[in-house]
Amino acid sequence: MDLFFYIFAALFSVLNPIGAIPVFVGLTNGYTREELSKTSLWTAINVFIIMIVAYFLGEYVLRFFGISLEALRIAGGMIIANSGFGLLSGQVKKRKGINKKVESEAQQKHAIALTPLAMPLLAGPGSISLLIAFYQEHHNWIAISIAVGSILAVALSIFLILNSAHYLVKYLGEAGIVAISRIVGFFVIAIGVQYIVNALLTIIKGNF
Repeated sequence: MDLFFYIFAALFSVLNPIGAIPVFVGLTNGYTREELSKTSLWTAINVFIIMIVAYFLGEYVLRFFGISLEALRIAGGMIIANSGFGLLSGQVKKRKGINKKVESEAQQKHAIALTPLAMPLLAGPGSISLLIAFYQEHHNWIAISIAVGSILAVALSIFLILNSAHYLVKYLGEAGIVAISRIVGFFVIAIGVQYIVNALLTIIKGNF
């Protein structure tokens, strides 16, 4: 159970579905209740698929490009920390590649569940590198089952949060959501820094 909560907490913090609420509300303005539920569901499904593919196939991508786990941790830590700074500064959309042009195109296509919501707003490079590192560290069948369960739980929480996004905005207000996002941002920065520290310690120990 400790591993389950560890993976769930790390993924939930990095994906930060609460921080995605303002974007989701803006992109789904004028949607019916049924359309909101459908968009929330498909966003969660897309995030689940992206994370599962990254978890199981990421190792082979590393081997193909000759990237070490330590290099992945450092790069992933930098990306995660950068996302955290984005949450603290309120620039999460800009840092994740969500601009006015992307929002406009998404609204015109009426297909926002995959992009920009699932990727890059939720499942981005930070969460993908996190999952690849998890697989490298915990790759027995019990750990894999727990990790898949954690990913499923995160996807379910994304659906519940996005499906309630308009109600949350109504009761929490934009200021409340921003405050929560900034608190989460602090922990996201800490996760990124810890990944970099762990990688550097491994490299230092390996040279002595």
